[in-house]
Amino acid sequence: MVRDGYLYGGTFVGAGLLLAWLTRPAWAILPFLLALFLLWFFRDPERVIPQNEGAVVSPGDGKVTDVSPVTVGGETRTRISIFLSVFDVHVNRSPIAGVIRDVRYQRGKFLDARSPACAEQNEQNVVTVEGDSHAVIFKQIAGLLARRIVFYSKVGDRVERGQRIGLIKFGSRVDVLFDSAATLNVKVGDRVRGGASVLAYLPPARELAQAGVSSAAERTR
Repeated sequence: MVRDGYLYGGTFVGAGLLLAWLTRPAWAILPFLLALFLLWFFRDPERVIPQNEGAVVSPGDGKVTDVSPVTVGGETRTRISIFLSVFDVHVNRSPIAGVIRDVRYQRGKFLDARSPACAEQNEQNVVTVEGDSHAVIFKQIAGLLARRIVFYSKVGDRVERGQRIGLIKFGSRVDVLFDSAATLNVKVGDRVRGGASVLAYLPPARELAQAGVSSAAERTR
């Protein structure tokens, strides 16, 4: 469980005990129920991380709401958007193994995370992970209910595929942007699990070299 679960859950347990002592035991029911919900919400289950070559794993639990091409820095990439409801696990994981090359926090609005406009307008944390032959961009996007984005790593840190790297509190969205040459493994409507579900397979560096195409990681150096 994430440490925040004990903090929030313990607060409501204490409030319930105080109400029971000052008033009647029945008044403690609601705080106790809220405490149970928060303890469940901040759960952090172990996951089996796929070891397939080139696998891009989901950074969070939720439903795939969009798979589309986008232009980033003049390059075409594939973007996969995943909506996390309040019933999903909200721990975020790194989509690939690599080095954190950039972390950019952008203040913004708190539109519904299912809205297309939220990808650019909402408050978000944009992270670039550079792997051996590819760079993958991962966005933690605040939603209508989310008011805090947590990111554990810093620029220069080495992360492994599926490693826990952050948390978005309550309803939110995560986007993953990667090489458009990747082979997709999910579609809109699919349910995915953070660290366990493979979103796509990036082409091996040798295939890019044979095709005469430089990798995204090489172009960012």
